[in-house]
Amino acid sequence: MKTPVRSRKLFEQASKVLPGGVNSPVRAFRAVGASPLFIRRASGAILEDVDGNRFVDYVMSWGPLIHGHAPRGLVRALAAAARLGTSFGAPSPLEHELGERVRTLVPSMERVRFVSSGTEATMSAVRVARAFTRRDRIIKFEGCYHGHADAFLVKAGSGATTLGVPTSPGVTPAVAADTLLARYNDLSSVASLCDAHQGRIAAIIIEPIAGNMGVVPPSEGFLRGVHGLAVRQGILLIFDEVISGFRASPGGAQAIFGINPDLTCLGKIIGGGLPVGAYGGRADVMALVAPEGPVYQAGTLSGNPLAMTAGLWALERLTPRLYKELARRGSMLAAGLADAARAARVPLQVNAFGSLVTPFFTASPVRDYDSALGADTDAYATFFRGMLARGIYPPPSQFEAWFLSAAHTDRHVQQTIKAARAAMKEVARKT
Repeated sequence: MKTPVRSRKLFEQASKVLPGGVNSPVRAFRAVGASPLFIRRASGAILEDVDGNRFVDYVMSWGPLIHGHAPRGLVRALAAAARLGTSFGAPSPLEHELGERVRTLVPSMERVRFVSSGTEATMSAVRVARAFTRRDRIIKFEGCYHGHADAFLVKAGSGATTLGVPTSPGVTPAVAADTLLARYNDLSSVASLCDAHQGRIAAIIIEPIAGNMGVVPPSEGFLRGVHGLAVRQGILLIFDEVISGFRASPGGAQAIFGINPDLTCLGKIIGGGLPVGAYGGRADVMALVAPEGPVYQAGTLSGNPLAMTAGLWALERLTPRLYKELARRGSMLAAGLADAARAARVPLQVNAFGSLVTPFFTASPVRDYDSALGADTDAYATFFRGMLARGIYPPPSQFEAWFLSAAHTDRHVQQTIKAARAAMKEVARKT
């Protein structure tokens, strides 16, 4: 790897203009003791930085690029759409076409509203749930990240955990008081909250496959138990499938586990890498959304024609073969990382679900937020730097998922495992 001279100069310039030099905290590389790389271009599974270094990418724009960077068909479709106009501020046929596609893949979403981000989707879904139930409180789970709306920044995962600020300043006590915290994979913690706040809880919002404290799959019966509690107490169940939607399966995690939530939030893949999100669910609940109902939510760029075009292109290419190959390579990568750690005598737990993988530097199984926090972040930082030096670009945080795409090949995975063997030896020397 060449010394990233240009990236460092750009970071110095950016730091004079942007808070921390970036537009999203994890990109700053602070958690891994490094300086961020500035990317010039990307294609397939490969990133290239401004200094000419090339990397096998496992961030994949944090998940949406299931078909890889800049697939030719998508680029052609976007170019054709852009020639017709980049934003209308008015309805276009693309919106209900993509809505129909989403509803076909995720039948629980009887009505869909497009927005521009996952954060918009989750905060809007909670607002609708409160209006429908006429209750104020919500249950979220420690370590699950649902965007940066005030109600969610209480023991949040993702960047909030990376920065060591699980509860963000600027969130008022009154807002925080309406957010109740349960433990992921601990049904009794949910039941206790439901009993203690009976008749006051509007919604339970959950990542059905946690991906923002690293990958943590649900334990047997956990999601079904949460669903049962919600039904019995008249609480709306919201699945945040911003990560798992269309990545775990064409129908998301809810199709795998056979559970129909009342509301679902989507993002990432639904826009093929462009800024987009969506929320939707039961027709009677979504009937409250303006202009059909009184719950206000609007966005100038909602249903943007470029984002809708990208979404249609991406979702039409979700095939059984794609998921089979992604799962096979995910298993190959997970096994290779575990073998590399064993050979170096480095404690490691590898959690994986299909094309999602997280190596946790700990000897103990990771099944919730507390056990995720037990991972050795210094060891991960050493590992990250070692991988980067060998042409592999993993997430710059212990508490994020690695994402594979259709563009990753067996050779890419083998290259990654080879790099991991050397990087694990560096970890062993420092611990």
